[in-house]
Amino acid sequence: MPSSEFNAANYYKRLVEDRQLTGIRCNVCGQLSPEARPMCAVCRSSDIAWHAFSGRATLSTFTCISVVPDYWGQKGYGRNNPYCSGIVTLEEGPRISARITGVDGSNPQSIRSGMALALDLEDLDPERPSLAFRPA
Repeated sequence: MPSSEFNAANYYKRLVEDRQLTGIRCNVCGQLSPEARPMCAVCRSSDIAWHAFSGRATLSTFTCISVVPDYWGQKGYGRNNPYCSGIVTLEEGPRISARITGVDGSNPQSIRSGMALALDLEDLDPERPSLAFRPA
C-alpha cells in the first residue's frame, strides 16, 4: 500500500496549526470520518480528501471518571476531581470520543445528553493537543 498523507501525524499537525478538527471525506460515496485514514471505511476507496469539521457537536453520552490513570492524576484529576469523557455527534453526522471540559465531573446530574458542544482544543501535551469539547 502506498504511503498516505491521511495519517495520525498529519491529523495532529492540522489540530496544532489550524486549531480545527479535520478528518476525511470520501469523494466516491461522500462518507465523512473524523479520523485520518488512508481509505474510506464504507466503500474502501482511496479517493479521499481532508474535510474541516465545524467544531459544533451534541453530547450523545458521557461518563465521569474518578479512578484515573497516572497521567490524569498528575494533571490534578482523581476521586475528588473527576474528569468527563464522552461520545459527541458532530454537526456533520459522525461521532467521536473526546474529553468534555467546562463541566463539573463531581456533579454528573448537571451534564445532559443532547447538550450543545463546541470544540475545545486543550494543550495538555505540547506535542499533541487533547481533543475536547465544552458546552457551547
